[in-house]
Amino acid sequence: MTKNETIKNWIEQYSAPLLRKAVYLLSDKIDAEDVVQDVFLAAFSSYDSFEGKSQPLTWLTGILNRKAADFYRKKYKSEPEIRLDHFFDETGSWKNDGVLNDWNISEKEPELLDNKDFNKTLEDCIEDLPSRWKIPLKMYYLQEKKAPEVSQELEISTTNLWKILQRSRMQLRECLDINWFANL
Repeated sequence: MTKNETIKNWIEQYSAPLLRKAVYLLSDKIDAEDVVQDVFLAAFSSYDSFEGKSQPLTWLTGILNRKAADFYRKKYKSEPEIRLDHFFDETGSWKNDGVLNDWNISEKEPELLDNKDFNKTLEDCIEDLPSRWKIPLKMYYLQEKKAPEVSQELEISTTNLWKILQRSRMQLRECLDINWFANL
């Protein structure tokens, strides 16, 4: 089978699973489609390096993961600076001390992560985060990458990553306060 025929077969066979994985990684179908297209272009370009020691889908998934990291790195670097005046006043004090209060969850309340409506609210809150916060948060918590790996992929310091994650959690907490816990 020729290189062109093989790549064509791979496109037919593996587009759907690669697209599902890309949508999960990027949270946007259009971006995911572009990245999957880039995966097949890269596979075509580097076809000679595929030694057949793994399944084609495994090799393509590895390319997809690198393309997703490139996508995040590019998007992360192109976003404007984030302002913290949402949380702090000009003296550096909290604008709303309520972000520090505990949630009053009754013992009768089911496990929140098992609650479909809560998960939808949480996903919406995550998607509302600025990209500069959402990308590291997803990489660290959802993809379960280690801090040094996230820092390296995004080309930021680990200290900066911890600050970004802290700010993301604060904004998520406020969003959940407003959109979930205020309605209990």
